[in-house]
Amino acid sequence: MTRSESRDARRSAGSTRSADGRSAGSTPGAEGRFAGSTPGTERTPRVAAARKLLRRAGRDRAGRFLVEGAQAVREALAHGRVHELFVTGSAADRHPELVEAARDRGAHVLPVTEKAAAGLSETVTPQGLVAVCDLLDVPLATALGGPAGFVTVCAGISDPGNVGTVVRVADAAGCDAVLLAGDTVDPHNGKAVRASTGSVFHLPLARDRDTSVVLDACRAAGLTTLVADGRGELDLHDPGTAPILAGPVAWILGSEAHGPGPEVFAAADHRVRVPIHGRAESLNLATAAAICLYATVGARAGVPGRPPARRD
Repeated sequence: MTRSESRDARRSAGSTRSADGRSAGSTPGAEGRFAGSTPGTERTPRVAAARKLLRRAGRDRAGRFLVEGAQAVREALAHGRVHELFVTGSAADRHPELVEAARDRGAHVLPVTEKAAAGLSETVTPQGLVAVCDLLDVPLATALGGPAGFVTVCAGISDPGNVGTVVRVADAAGCDAVLLAGDTVDPHNGKAVRASTGSVFHLPLARDRDTSVVLDACRAAGLTTLVADGRGELDLHDPGTAPILAGPVAWILGSEAHGPGPEVFAAADHRVRVPIHGRAESLNLATAAAICLYATVGARAGVPGRPPARRD
């Protein structure tokens, strides 16, 4: 081959590459998406600042929280306000559409090392995709300001997984809002957010440390307060309970170990028991929540003119 032929062959080979150096027909990998960028480490200022959001005090000071995983980040981009997205190269390859969506919405996308991503995670197997979002809670008056006819109240629930699951069930059942009363755990806790599978972005959340304030707000909004109680005077499945369930209600759910507390039992309009027909000692909170909330959905379905659930 002559020198001229050799040059022509090299030009021909080069013509199969695009302007950014990728072969023609190839898809952009992490290298293409983050060309010229050095991945951030756990010492990078943005990463270090985000790591403070793993604690409630840091979240409250900054007014922001962390969202981890593809599903939660997808919901955050669709329904929340995302400021930053930390992503590893492998996660960017798995979810390029989320990287592009974050950029389209004006979020700062920062490639990070696997170790940096692990430092922002509270899971055993980090997913390499973490967003920084605005806190979601609103004032009680805002949460109850619309035509609120179906609300869930978490009273003194300390387990974040349970709180997230209740939010998820409330979202599925069509609740208008979830209110977090007393010593209930922060719904922006990482475990709570993961357990909600993105439902924290779908309906209003409001918090108040004074449970009586929450119950008074519910009554002011015209809601009948119902507390789930294994020794309640109303049987959930009694036909006579259906008219109450079909009306505007606030279901109060407490911790598995102690319930919502004696003051809540005393203050609620009705105590409703879920009958146990076998020999089980009790139901866990998530199961009880699903049964109670869907009992309201079922009761409303039989009332002409009343929508069975929220419609977005």
